Amino acid sequence: MKTNLRIIQPTVAATLAIVIACVISVRPAQAGYIVTLEQVGSNVVATGSGPIDLTGLKFLFAGGGVANINPKGATLGTGPFDFPVNFYESSAPFSGPTNFGSGDFTFANSGSGDFLGIQSSPDGFGSLLVPTGYVSGNALSDSATYNNKTLKRLGATPGTYEWTWGTGANQNFTLDIVAPGVPDSGSTLGLLFVSVIALFGLNRLRRVQLA
Repeated sequence: MKTNLRIIQPTVAATLAIVIACVISVRPAQAGYIVTLEQVGSNVVATGSGPIDLTGLKFLFAGGGVANINPKGATLGTGPFDFPVNFYESSAPFSGPTNFGSGDFTFANSGSGDFLGIQSSPDGFGSLLVPTGYVSGNALSDSATYNNKTLKRLGATPGTYEWTWGTGANQNFTLDIVAPGVPDSGSTLGLLFVSVIALFGLNRLRRVQLA
């Protein structure tokens, strides 16, 4: 019986390692700036964070940033209203989609934190709006809320969209539109916990059967 237990124990450990690896593998791998757009109660909330590498972009002019969304035009601005920003443009087309839905322009009702925005165009060229005085590579954090809206009313199609202007780790802007009812990372961790319990339960059952 001791010999059998020695064979079973590594099998359970190996299976547990596979489960952990699978859970880790489904975590977002994108670096750079990431915005999550999701339904929160009766509102839609955009939450952004991460650094931006301005390499490959050229300064255009200074202006004011306004929190807004325009899925049909691949435009999104997250942060406070009338925030002082600098506009940067790429010398080559962005690599990424020219829309993330069919909705038209909508202002956010409120916003906070730093401001960051992206504007695309049908020909693929785009621009970024970053806070005035922003130092390339520094982390940004912001949010914007659309009161009494749904993703459907905003015309935003669930999915992951990414725009890049280089090959660097932070030369990208990622938008993750979460479909209503999709589990978050907390649910994923819960699934891992249940899997661990199930594995140890199976191990115990095998020991009882061998006894």
